[in-house]
Amino acid sequence: MTLPRRTAAAALAPLLLLMAGCGIKKHGEASYYGPGFAGRPTASGETFNPQAFTAAHKSLPFGTLVRVHNEETGRTVIVRINDRFPGTKGRIIDLSQASFEAIAPTSQGVAPVRLEILEKPGD
Repeated sequence: MTLPRRTAAAALAPLLLLMAGCGIKKHGEASYYGPGFAGRPTASGETFNPQAFTAAHKSLPFGTLVRVHNEETGRTVIVRINDRFPGTKGRIIDLSQASFEAIAPTSQGVAPVRLEILEKPGD
């Protein structure tokens, strides 16, 4: 027995939405943590290490892996979310120093980026 096309499409819709969740892309600016945060606890309880490839985000679950793509240079870095930040208008992620240096010079301060969620905990 085959399902009518509408019924089959309706049955697949929730699955397609779940699969699309790991390809979500957002645009904005990235900044980085200043040196005064080294050794301090993050919101996840980890000790902040400026040389680790980690980042702070307003709402993504801790442990989420995100590809950060510099829209000017094309350089990318993959980071793990382990902290929160209140954010400044237009900024969507705050990177560790090593993460920021992978995509832009720290002297730049901020960089235009696109975020791509690669994996959320439990996916």
